[in-house]
Amino acid sequence: MSSNYSDSSLKVLSLNSNRKLAEDIAAHIGTTLGECTVSRFSDGEVQINIEESIRGCDVYVVQSTSAPVNQHLMELLIMIDALKRASAKSINIVMPYYGYARQDRKARSREPIAAKLVADLIETAGANRVITLDLHAPQIQGFFNLPIDHLQAVPILSSYFEEKKLDDLIIVSPDHGGVTRARKMADRLKAPIGIIDKRRPRPNVAEVMNIIGNIEGKTAILIDDIIDTAGTITLAANALIENGAKEVYACCTHPVLSGPAIERIENSKIKELVVTDSIVLPEEKNIEKVTTLSVAPLLGEAIIRVHELQSVSILFE
Repeated sequence: MSSNYSDSSLKVLSLNSNRKLAEDIAAHIGTTLGECTVSRFSDGEVQINIEESIRGCDVYVVQSTSAPVNQHLMELLIMIDALKRASAKSINIVMPYYGYARQDRKARSREPIAAKLVADLIETAGANRVITLDLHAPQIQGFFNLPIDHLQAVPILSSYFEEKKLDDLIIVSPDHGGVTRARKMADRLKAPIGIIDKRRPRPNVAEVMNIIGNIEGKTAILIDDIIDTAGTITLAANALIENGAKEVYACCTHPVLSGPAIERIENSKIKELVVTDSIVLPEEKNIEKVTTLSVAPLLGEAIIRVHELQSVSILFE
C-alpha cells in the first residue's frame, strides 16, 4: 500500500478503546487519523469534538466496545451523532470487538437480548455500515438492518501456527459451539479436530466432561473467539495434557482476559496463547506466554475495499 492514500474523502477516526490499532489501520491505508478529541465533563458525561471538516466524507470510526464497555459504547454512539450532524456522507463503524455479543438469545426466561439492543442503538444513532471481526454468534449480523462486513481472524491465526511447523497437530474446540471455527483452522492446517464436551453450570464457570477425538501424543491447538476469565480454556488445556496430549497451544481473536484470567493462563498447561489486537492489552496482561498478532492489515484492507466499492469476500481466503 502506498504511503499516501490519494482519496481525501476517506477519513479514519479513533475513539479511546484502541488508538494503537486505529493508528496501524490508518498507516496500512496510507493516511493519518482524523483530528478529534474525546473528553469528559466533571460528572463523567462524554464530550466529543471533531477538529476538522468531514462534510461529504466517508468516515470510518475505529472503536471496540471492550472494557469499560459501557463507556466505550457511549463514546461510539455520541461520535455517530456528531458525524451525522457534521454532514458526513457515510458513517462506517469499524468494531473489531463487539461487546454484549454473548447475550445473543434468551437462554432463560426474562433475559434480555443485549446484542440486538446494541445493534439497534448503533443503527438508530445513524451508522450506515458496520465492519466487525469474529462475532460471538454469526447470526448477530441479522440483528442489523444495514450492511455488515463480518471478517474472520482464522487465516491470521492459522498462518502463525503454520510458520511454527508443529508436528502431529489436532485442532480442538473448547465447546460444541466453536466446532465450525475449529474446522476452518483444521482445514487450513490439514489437521483433525477434537471437541471438549463440557457443561457450564453458571456464567463464567466451566466444567470439563470428556474429550471427543484422538489426542494421544499430539500437539493440540485450542481455538476460541473470546477468552474472558480463561476458565474454559485453561480447564480444557489441563484436561488435554492429562489425557495424553504432548503439548497445548491456545488462540483466540478477542483477549478480554478479565478477573483471574492472566493468573490462570500463567499457571495452566498452555505453552503459548496467541491473540489479536482487537482489544488492547494493558502492560500487566502482556505476559511472556501471550503473543499478539495484528488485525490492522485485515481491517485496513476491508476499509479500502468498502470505500472503493470492491468485493470484501477475498479477505476470507
